[in-house]
Amino acid sequence: MVDVDLSQPPFSLLDEAGRERVRHGIDLAYFDRDEVILETGQPGEYVFLIHKGEVAELDTSQPGARERIGHYTSGDLFGAISILNGKSRYRFRAEQESLCYLLPKGLFLQLCDDYPAFAEFFRQRLAHKTRLLTEQRAAGGVTMAGFMLARVEECMRPPLCLAATTTIAEAVRTLHEGHADSLLVEGEQGAGMVTKTDLLNALVLEGQSQDTPLSSLAHFTLITVRADQYLFEVLVLMTRHQVERVVVMEAGAPKGVVELTDVLSYFSSRSYVVSLQVEQAGDLEALAAASRRTPELVRALMAQGVKLRFAMGLLAALNGRIIHKAWGFQVEERYRQDSCLMVMGSEGRGEQILKTDQDNGLILEDHLDWPDRAAQMQRFTETLVELGYPRCPGNIMVSNPEWVGTETQWKERIARWVERRDGDSLMKLAIMLDAHAVAGNAALLERVRGALFEAASRDELLLSYFARPALHFSTPLTLFGSLKKPQHGIDIKKGGIFPIVHGVRVMALERRIGVTSTLERLDALVEDGRLEARFAEDLGEALSLFTELRLKQQIARLDGEGTPSDKPDRVVVQELSSLERDLLREALHIVKDFKQRLSHRYHLEYS
Repeated sequence: MVDVDLSQPPFSLLDEAGRERVRHGIDLAYFDRDEVILETGQPGEYVFLIHKGEVAELDTSQPGARERIGHYTSGDLFGAISILNGKSRYRFRAEQESLCYLLPKGLFLQLCDDYPAFAEFFRQRLAHKTRLLTEQRAAGGVTMAGFMLARVEECMRPPLCLAATTTIAEAVRTLHEGHADSLLVEGEQGAGMVTKTDLLNALVLEGQSQDTPLSSLAHFTLITVRADQYLFEVLVLMTRHQVERVVVMEAGAPKGVVELTDVLSYFSSRSYVVSLQVEQAGDLEALAAASRRTPELVRALMAQGVKLRFAMGLLAALNGRIIHKAWGFQVEERYRQDSCLMVMGSEGRGEQILKTDQDNGLILEDHLDWPDRAAQMQRFTETLVELGYPRCPGNIMVSNPEWVGTETQWKERIARWVERRDGDSLMKLAIMLDAHAVAGNAALLERVRGALFEAASRDELLLSYFARPALHFSTPLTLFGSLKKPQHGIDIKKGGIFPIVHGVRVMALERRIGVTSTLERLDALVEDGRLEARFAEDLGEALSLFTELRLKQQIARLDGEGTPSDKPDRVVVQELSSLERDLLREALHIVKDFKQRLSHRYHLEYS
């Protein structure tokens, strides 16, 4: 029996009995440098798992410079597709002396028959393989199924629906008999909601009669979800909108209600404990204490294998609430409705997991008179520093007058940036495109962004200039399509994250797409017909993979496992698992394809 590590996919998809069959069935073979291991057109007889050495994958139909399309090292496997397809499409050649484990064709096919997940691994795209990686990382705590895959329909309560003419007295009896905390009211404009608190306030604080109809108490602006949505998404919505219940709708009619207690029954309390601490904070000291717990929440979400898209949504909502509360503590109420505090950059896109530099600005109503505004904004910047948000090196903060202005001043700035088209102006346009309101009157930001879309979305020359930075950084792949492996690591932000984020941002500007999240922009571009659904999904998965690899570096530094000189944007390929290397290589090829599409669409071939 050969002793071989089978802890990584695809062998981790087998049970222990299956892995024992592999250990008893494989052999070890030596290949000399430049020896052809598998020839083009040759029937596949083995799956090869590299123990030591390096193997090149060659497309013999291509000219010499473009022949080399793949590179495999220790822990990688090849040859499975050759067995499944009947023959090898490419040539595999040892680039140095190599030792490979050989899994015979017959045993491989038996394993495929006996373990469907094992067979499916060899037919999957990036989107599916990254899910495998996420599940593999989920160790301990709540399971993937319990934590992330729970659906709304699994825990919603039947709705208690009453007519609008029902009295408060009748509603109280209904709630008592139904052991519920809320009920729905059938109004002319659709369903509304009344809670126990609403009824108590009406009777005790407002002195209303028990015969008062529910129509006068109901709230008709509801937060609604679908029954097939993930319960985790409901947690994000509750945090963002500060509500304790959502209504499940189907075909325009209420189908159920999900209460906060229902959500808590499915999730580790850790995530909502942080949310509650933020909401209950009565001063800046308590808010800072809650804010300091967000890295703990990030570690918990990653350990439990939560899909990064949902984790980013929850953290963005929490950070938004922290900044909103800080604004409320420091800014007088009379100024709040005539101003809009906005966050930008990765925070504005909702893609910031751990706190980084501040990126914020302020829009004011044209008529607002705020005498000590500058001093208050300076104090607010200092407050955010205390809450864990460092100063922005580029000084994009409300303490900088360049990022504060009236609605008219902001529209004038945008017009100047569009006209100038220089690097600084284009950068500022990109920043404004990602702006998201976190406090005050969000309509101010919507009007300013509307002016930006109007000025820029149809300007082909501007769009071409705006798109160019997406091609500024090279994709960290060799000429032959394999991963570059510098000792100091590859810059995943420049080589992977930025081209996707900025390229999608350009397309969103052209199509006047209002959402700021890159993943939501991808969804909107698919709906708009500008991207195929499959390619957009792969772009989203690639972005999530890059972000997660970068996040691992950042968390390691927080935990003291890295050194101060470590660059959080750099990923050392040699330290990745076989599956991670495979996914990273595939994801970077998707980025390369996207950059070619951008180049063609915005005429960047000669720029």
